[in-house]
Amino acid sequence: MNIIAVGLFGAAGALLRYLMGLWIHGWWPSPFPFGTLIINLLGCLMLGWFSTWAASLASLPSWLRLGFGTGFVGAFTTFSTFSVETVNLIHAELWGSALLYVMSSFIGGLVFAWAGYEIFQIQLRRKSKGVQPS
Repeated sequence: MNIIAVGLFGAAGALLRYLMGLWIHGWWPSPFPFGTLIINLLGCLMLGWFSTWAASLASLPSWLRLGFGTGFVGAFTTFSTFSVETVNLIHAELWGSALLYVMSSFIGGLVFAWAGYEIFQIQLRRKSKGVQPS
C-alpha cells in the first residue's frame, strides 16, 4: 500500500508543480526562477505543517504519511531544478540573482518549514481551548 500511495500522491504532486510553474511563469515571466522558488517554499510550509500534524496522530496510517510527505511534497518540490536553475544563472553571469536565489531558497525554506510547524501549534492550541476557526 505504501508504494501505491507514494506513486499516486507523487503523480499528483508532480502534476501540480508543473501546472503551478506554468501559471506562475505566465503571471510573472522573468529570468529569475520565481516559479520554483514559490513552489519549493510552499512545499516547505506544507511539509512543516503536515509532519507536525502527523506526529500528533499515532493512528495515522503509514501509507498516508509516506504518500503525502514523500510522494506529494517530494514530487511537488524540486531540489534538482533549483540546482540547475542556479547553475544557469551563474552561467548567464547573473551572480546577484544566483546568490539571491540560493539564499532565499535556503533561508526561506527554513522559515516556511518553521511557519508550517507554528501554524499547526497555533491550531492545536485553539482546538484545545475550544476556539473554532472563523
